[in-house]
Amino acid sequence: MAKILATLAIVLYVGSTGTWAHPGTANDVNTETAATRETFMEKSLISYGHCEDMRESRSLQKRAAERRFELMARLSIDQNRFLEAKSSRDVATALNTNHLSNKSGLTSATKDELFTGSPVCVLVPEVTQGPYYIDGELIRADVRESQTGISLFVDIQVVDINTCKPIPNMYLDWWHCNSTGVYSGVVAGGNGNSNDASNLNATFLRGIAPTDAQGVVQFHSTFPGHYNGRAPHVHILTHLNGTVFPNGTYKGGAVQHVGQLFFDQDLISRVEATSPYNTNTQPLTTNVQDSILAQEAAGQHDPIVQYVMLGSKIEDGLLAWVTIGVDVKASQPSQNISPAATLTANGGVVNPNAGGGG
Repeated sequence: MAKILATLAIVLYVGSTGTWAHPGTANDVNTETAATRETFMEKSLISYGHCEDMRESRSLQKRAAERRFELMARLSIDQNRFLEAKSSRDVATALNTNHLSNKSGLTSATKDELFTGSPVCVLVPEVTQGPYYIDGELIRADVRESQTGISLFVDIQVVDINTCKPIPNMYLDWWHCNSTGVYSGVVAGGNGNSNDASNLNATFLRGIAPTDAQGVVQFHSTFPGHYNGRAPHVHILTHLNGTVFPNGTYKGGAVQHVGQLFFDQDLISRVEATSPYNTNTQPLTTNVQDSILAQEAAGQHDPIVQYVMLGSKIEDGLLAWVTIGVDVKASQPSQNISPAATLTANGGVVNPNAGGGG
């Protein structure tokens, strides 16, 4: 049986003097920062390597396969179409690998071939993040609101690379732009209509949710659109020991890591041909052109999402999954993270000292 790389997440590490460019600009990470990030990633892979042969790790993978298979069945997926996951060792291989297969014959007895795998991508501690991170998000798993686009269901499992155990009650932030390249919660040039002040109070395609006892959190979103300078992607950020407020929001605690999820170029092309994605007039940046993706697809990291289609047409939606490794010892206070704005009971409040994006 081929070994499965069930990893969507890639990492974005920026040193204390580094920043990510705002949308529509180019700003590569400096050489020293990139080298530091790569060293951390390599050591983390080695650290997690001892989990491979542990009984608990194998049991965790088996339970993940069962959970994802059951989710697939509930979503009425055509079970004759499924992913044959591949392990990519460099950016060229990752970009040239099609993560969707037409292989047939998936049954409950063969689900391990699809849904198990080793979480060899490790989210890295970071000082800056972006773009357009909003503090105080709504606690929810369905972040779509009234946004139109192709449904995207995601199953995420978080594992501690030090103990090889799942991390319960870790809150995971999820945010991305809509089908036409606009982020909610921010009014700025390059983010839709900069004269639309109401977008500051918008919350679409944003949310935060806790992992369960198995370290699992699931989101229902839409496939992200694109904006100038970046390929379609999703942002994630992890929190521990924050505060849940009576109004259903979360804030504070320690922020361990931040990362991004990417997708096959072939899948992007198919999505972009559908409405409303095809009404986006901003130039599409491909995976090959996305410098952040290239920086992160180094070594044994495959930053491209693995997925199955929910039917014979792309419009039927997608199910994707990820198992990510996190070093809970590497964290920083939430106040070190610079949000673009904070969601309050009275709406969004702009942060005048917001950091960069990417």
